[in-house]
Amino acid sequence: MKDLSPRQGIRWPSVFRTRLAGSRPGEWLALDDLIFVPRGTRFYATPVDEPPGPAVCGPHLFHMRLKPGYELLAGFLAWQINQRPFQRELQRAAEGSSQLSVRRPVLQSLPIGIPDREDQQRIVDLVRLADREEQLHARLARNRERQFEAIADALHAPPGSAADLRALVQ
Repeated sequence: MKDLSPRQGIRWPSVFRTRLAGSRPGEWLALDDLIFVPRGTRFYATPVDEPPGPAVCGPHLFHMRLKPGYELLAGFLAWQINQRPFQRELQRAAEGSSQLSVRRPVLQSLPIGIPDREDQQRIVDLVRLADREEQLHARLARNRERQFEAIADALHAPPGSAADLRALVQ
C-alpha cells in the first residue's frame, strides 16, 4: 500500500519484487485494471498504468478488471470511487473493530453513475490537469523556500562583523 496513491497511482520503481512460488501465478496486472485498498482509514482505488513487467496485486488489495463491452474508463471509475459520495457509502459499509475493512461483495454492490465515454474522458483529463497543477504549486513552494534560505544565508554574517542581536532587542 505504500506504493499506491489515489492521486499519483502506482510508484513502480519502489514496488516489492519477488518470484512467485507455486504452479499457477496470480492474475497479472494489466493496463486499465484497478487496485482497490479495502482496509484502513481511507478506502481508495487507483488505475493501473502500464506495468514495467509481470506484476500481481498483493493479497490485502483488490485487483479489479473491467468487463469488456462496457463503456467505462478505469481512470473514471477510480475517480468516482475516490469521491465523497462513494466514500461515504464505503464508510457506512465498512466492518471491523480495530481496523475497518470493506468486503469485495459490498464494494461490488455499490451503485455508480456512468456518463458517456466523452464525459468520462473529460473528467479523467481534468483530474490529470488538477494533479499537474498541484505538483507545480508544490515545486513553486519549494523554490520559494530555497529563495528564502539563500537570502538568510547571504544575510548571515560572521561573528563580530554585524550588529549583535543583544544590541537590537530588549
